[in-house]
Amino acid sequence: MAEPKTRPTDASVDEFLDAVPHERRRRDARTLDSLMSAATGEAPVMWGTSMVGYGAIAHQGSRGTVRSWPVVAFSPRKTELVLNLNTALEEAAFGGLGPHRRGAACLYLKAIDDVDRTVLEDLIRASVALAHARSADEQPGDGR
Repeated sequence: MAEPKTRPTDASVDEFLDAVPHERRRRDARTLDSLMSAATGEAPVMWGTSMVGYGAIAHQGSRGTVRSWPVVAFSPRKTELVLNLNTALEEAAFGGLGPHRRGAACLYLKAIDDVDRTVLEDLIRASVALAHARSADEQPGDGR
């Protein structure tokens, strides 16, 4: 089986964020870095070439394969910010956030200034708590 492309690397998060071409997207990426670091208590790590992740948990994929995945992560893409959050977040938690769209495990934002920052912080913290609770349920005695 091929190695997954999205795994922790030794690449510099600061260099990656400094290289984000659009000034607003770069500023938003720095804000997300601060919010996710605070919520997890973890230092950022590059996962693959374009995702900044915080912490790691065992994640079981749809085919039953278990691999390491960040507790929360984001990627500052050309047209929007992509936040990887826990899929168990209730739809109601996104109420009041402001303009966004969601995928299976992603939250897409055009700009941090367009959303309610308190709601965003709550979503990130809730995602972290759910990830750790799910990880603890799946791995008794792990302490996480």
